[in-house]
Amino acid sequence: MPADPQADPLIHDPEGGISRLRAIMAALRDPASGCPWDIAQSFASIAPYTIEEAHEVADAIARGAWAELSGELGDLLLQVVYHAQMAEEAGHFGFDAVVRGISDKMVARHPHVFGQESRDKTADQQTADWERLKAAERAGRDEAGVLDGVALGLPALTRALKLQKRAARVGFDWPSTDEVLAKIVEEAGELVAAQESLGAEALAEEYGDLLFVLVNLGRHLGLDAEATLRQANTKFTRRFGYIEAALHARGKRPEASDLAEMDALWNAAKAAERG
Repeated sequence: MPADPQADPLIHDPEGGISRLRAIMAALRDPASGCPWDIAQSFASIAPYTIEEAHEVADAIARGAWAELSGELGDLLLQVVYHAQMAEEAGHFGFDAVVRGISDKMVARHPHVFGQESRDKTADQQTADWERLKAAERAGRDEAGVLDGVALGLPALTRALKLQKRAARVGFDWPSTDEVLAKIVEEAGELVAAQESLGAEALAEEYGDLLFVLVNLGRHLGLDAEATLRQANTKFTRRFGYIEAALHARGKRPEASDLAEMDALWNAAKAAERG
C-alpha cells in the first residue's frame, strides 16, 4: 500500500525544509496516489517550465520586486526537485547527487577560497581562472572543440554571447568596437540588398547575421544583449502603457487613433520620464 500523503507528518511540517519539498514531489509523482498531471510529466515536458521560472526570477530581480523574489526562487527550486525526482525514478541519479555535484564543482572552482591558492587576485584574474578550470572540465568530458558544450537550449541572444566569448578566448575577435561597428554597417547593407532582391530564406539569414553582430557590439561595450533587450522591452511596455492611458482619458482606444497621435504621446512619455 502506498503511503498516505495526508498522514505524512513531514509533508505538513512548515519547518520541514528541503526534505519536505522532496517528500511533496515524491507524493505528487506516486503512480498509485499522486496527481495525474504530475505523473504524466517527463523531462521534456517540464523543461519549458524550468526556463520560464528562471526568467521570472530574473524579471523579479530586474524590477526590484524583492517581496516576490522568494516565491520565484521557490518555483525555480521546485523545478530542480522535479527533475531530480524523475531522474531518481528512472534510475539515473537522485537529488543528493545533484547537491553533491554542484558542491564539488564550487569547491574545485574556488581554490583561492577552499584550497591553497592565494586570494590576492583581481576579479578579472579570478574570472580567467574560472574559465581555465571550466575548460579543463570540458576537456575531461571529451569536449575538444572551442564551442563544444554551449547549450542549444539557451535563449538565442545569450547563446550568441557565449559563443562569441569562447571564440574570443582563442583570439577570434575584432580588436576594437570600430571593426564591429563597420561590420554592422556591412550587415545592414546586405539586409537591405536581401530585402530588395532575395527571398524570405536569404532575408532571414541576413537578419540573423545582423543580430549576431549586434550581440558582439554589446560584448565589446561590456553589455549583455539579453539583459539590455529585456530592459528595452520593459521601457517599451511602460511607454506604450502611457499612450493607452492618455488615449483612454480622451475616450479613445489605440485602434481608433493614428500613428501621428500615438507618436506624439510616445514623445510625451519620454519627456515625462526625463522630467
